Amino acid sequence: MNNGTILTGTDLTKRYGDLEVLKGVSLSIDTGEFVCLAGKSGSGKTTLLSILSGLERPTSGHVKLGGKDITGATEDELALFRRENVGFIFQSFNLIPTLSAWENVALPLFPIKMKGDERKRRATDLLERMELGHRMDHLPSALSGGEKQRVAIARALIGRPKVLFADEPTGNLDSATGDAIMEILNRLHTQEGAAILMVTHDMALTKSADRLIRMHDGEVLS
Repeated sequence: MNNGTILTGTDLTKRYGDLEVLKGVSLSIDTGEFVCLAGKSGSGKTTLLSILSGLERPTSGHVKLGGKDITGATEDELALFRRENVGFIFQSFNLIPTLSAWENVALPLFPIKMKGDERKRRATDLLERMELGHRMDHLPSALSGGEKQRVAIARALIGRPKVLFADEPTGNLDSATGDAIMEILNRLHTQEGAAILMVTHDMALTKSADRLIRMHDGEVLS
């Protein structure tokens, strides 16, 4: 289901000293679209993902998400914007080792004024959707790689984001577990209309996407 453009990057560049990582990249993503950003290591795809999601600032160019230009936002404005609009899934899970599964999922809600039992209810509901209701009180050290990534996906969804950003979400998983994670992402896309931008170097994973964007040496090839 397409309800117009949700995310736009225009003429994005990124330099670290003399190194130019992005060279004038432009792209847009529609509401409910699943887009794969593919390319070899060092092609600039993770940098582009970080800039589009508001984790990093471009050297030049503009990013609009939900019609709002975030390029000139302050750090506090960006933090609030990310919390209200985007969800992140990382290759390395990025779970807090001292928190239980449900506490990790609920973490993005703690800055928001909300009763503790409501936070726990929302986290528990998402973990049950990920078939992890029976693991909600376990620490990350007691979870398998696939379970950790499902906790990370639940955490990404807790704020009801407009766009889900996934950076090599199956990179640390065996192929069977990776397939199960891709099934979850496909379900979020097809059944719930989630807009997803996924970075991968594995071309086999791109068959799920509505669109494939190839990157090479800081530029979009196709």
